[in-house]
Amino acid sequence: MTLATQWTAPEIGAWAPQPAWYLDRGMGAPGRGMARADWVLLVIFLLGIYTGFSIQITASIPFPAAIAGISGLMLLWRRRHSISPTGLAAFLGVTLLLLASILYAPGLDLLSKRTTGLLQMMYSLVISYALFLTVVEAGAAAFSRLMLVFIITIVIGTLLESYAGLNRISDAVRLAIYHQGIYESDIRDELLYGKVRPKLFTTEPSAVTFAYTLFAFSWLLTSDWKHKRLGYLAMTGAAMVAMPGPTLLLLVLLLALYELGPSDDPGQSAAMRIIKLGVVGILAIAAFAILGSTVYANRLHEIASGNDESFFYRVIGPFLVAVDVVKHHPILGVGLTGEQLVSDNIADVFLRSGAFSPLWNIPEPNEVLINYFFLHWVYLGLCGGIIMILAISGWLRALGVPAVPMCWLSWAVLGQASGAYVSPKTWTVLFLIGACSVLHARAKRAGAATVPAPLEPAILPAAALPPAPPAIPPLAAMH
Repeated sequence: MTLATQWTAPEIGAWAPQPAWYLDRGMGAPGRGMARADWVLLVIFLLGIYTGFSIQITASIPFPAAIAGISGLMLLWRRRHSISPTGLAAFLGVTLLLLASILYAPGLDLLSKRTTGLLQMMYSLVISYALFLTVVEAGAAAFSRLMLVFIITIVIGTLLESYAGLNRISDAVRLAIYHQGIYESDIRDELLYGKVRPKLFTTEPSAVTFAYTLFAFSWLLTSDWKHKRLGYLAMTGAAMVAMPGPTLLLLVLLLALYELGPSDDPGQSAAMRIIKLGVVGILAIAAFAILGSTVYANRLHEIASGNDESFFYRVIGPFLVAVDVVKHHPILGVGLTGEQLVSDNIADVFLRSGAFSPLWNIPEPNEVLINYFFLHWVYLGLCGGIIMILAISGWLRALGVPAVPMCWLSWAVLGQASGAYVSPKTWTVLFLIGACSVLHARAKRAGAATVPAPLEPAILPAAALPPAPPAIPPLAAMH
């Protein structure tokens, strides 16, 4: 390994060259590939995240994303030799911070529930770490093909469910394996979208669009296709036809965030990257506004009129509660899964909001705070939330992840369509995007290394040059 300096993906505020060894830390050996069993376990893991199938161990203790959990633990065992001391130390540091947060939080009567939340959080981080270690060994080309298979399968499956009768099988499976959270607002779908949105063996339509968005962005990060941005936009358009839903608008925002990741052109100057980022960002926001006001005009009208209960519980409500908790518990929030401590405050905050309709019910707190980004601040407070982000960022850097700000911003964007902070899905998002950024940076570096440098002519001293041949007299002088 050489210590030659080379350009890597610049981050915000860090437009500087990085040593070549930086991109190799914690990544495993490039090009090692994986065994067939690893690929099978990886597919099972992603299917577990997609379905979200959970097992209820007791009345109060669930086994979330059980399929992903079992396959993730098996992947961790198979990747045990890839666990670096630095990565392990970073994980232990994050665990100690989480433990301090539940011990410091007010309301010791909730300590048992918070302990359960801590165990679920550690479980989620462990299997997400296993996913990371596995994906970085898969290789960018192979993993992008896997993402493409998932994307095409979801598009075909949702079309078959909408137009070819697959919905009968999908609904039967859903009713058999899920016991809560089953979506039953088909009439609302007919009014807003003109058809019943497909669930494709998940509990609700948003689970399908969330997974599709994550897989499409992962494909964008790892694909080496020259026209992949156009392909990504085509994926977005296909999804809006096959599985309409507001979550798909996040695809447009993620395209702008992609420009914060490893550069497709390592030789591009910092100024050009900033200009490109600005242009793409403006175009993405414009596209977001146009799509929202046309494709999802009915849904946006409901939101603007204060009649969209789902949007309130997913975005507006969690934001208002996070602001209230930070105001009253700024140090370490209410602790992991400590919503019950502020259940009365939640009702007050909702009722004081002009966006809340008095006709809506206020169910349990864990059913109305469906946004893991804002739950981060509810559980950990302002100080604890910032410290946790710094601690996990240090863990990601120890694993060699470039463009950590891009990973966090993508995590925050996708948090607007998913809840359950201690769930494996939440941390799969962060670690999967981190792994894909590693693959992207590694592929670009390998591509640059295969381009041979132009050969320079050797300059030899005059003494080393062979003697000049004798001059040949002109033909005229010979006569």
